[in-house]
Amino acid sequence: CWEPGDAVRCLEKQYEHKGRCCNRCQPGEKLVSECSGTEDSVCTRCESGHYQQSWTKERHCAPHDICEDNAGLVVKTQGNTTHNTVCQCQEGMHCSDTSCQTCVENQPCQLGFGFVAAKTLVRVSSPCEPCEEGTFSNVSSKTEPCYPWTSCEEKGLVVKVTGTSTSDVICESGKRSSLSVLIPITAAVLTCLVGIFIYCLVHRNPRRPMQNQVSLPRALIQRQPVEVEEVIPVQETLLRGQPVAQEDGKDCRIAEQEKL
Repeated sequence: CWEPGDAVRCLEKQYEHKGRCCNRCQPGEKLVSECSGTEDSVCTRCESGHYQQSWTKERHCAPHDICEDNAGLVVKTQGNTTHNTVCQCQEGMHCSDTSCQTCVENQPCQLGFGFVAAKTLVRVSSPCEPCEEGTFSNVSSKTEPCYPWTSCEEKGLVVKVTGTSTSDVICESGKRSSLSVLIPITAAVLTCLVGIFIYCLVHRNPRRPMQNQVSLPRALIQRQPVEVEEVIPVQETLLRGQPVAQEDGKDCRIAEQEKL
């Protein structure tokens, strides 16, 4: 015979009742009557709108939460006999506190910020987050998230303008990009070649007049004194019967030569 002081060890899915180990009711059920010496525990399913999510000896199931429309709540997951109903805030609203029994309206996310729907149940403040690298938001919205930049490579294009947190990437054709680089380079090369050609043509022409020659004014040219070369008088004499021109001062030497 069982005494109140005697210890009874029951399994995890059992409970002790008057010195006996009675089976608990499985999830989705509630206890109707406890076990006895001849009968096991009697259980029944939870009524509609109620649930029991664990093994229990409770005689009542818990009611489902009600998602009140006037509180800004809507049903996210409908409850059943083993799980409670899950509510969430309506679109454009977030939880007013950590219990999320009521919702308040979101403030619009500014440019460069996106709405994060997954955080509406755990965030009290407006769930706007800055757009991460590679994403952007170019609108002020209560519901729009940050969108990823366009992939130019997937479209066979190249990046013309890099994206930012407020603007998408701008793509262009790869051929156009090549031409936009090639044309300026070609123009620069041709300009250099033409310049070199003109330089060589000007500096290698011997008939080209000197551009740096400075001409004097005509008046200065007329006023410059003209040097007159002194003319030494020449005398003619005969040397052995032939006339010889001689300068003044040389007649003595010629006379001596004639005497010889």
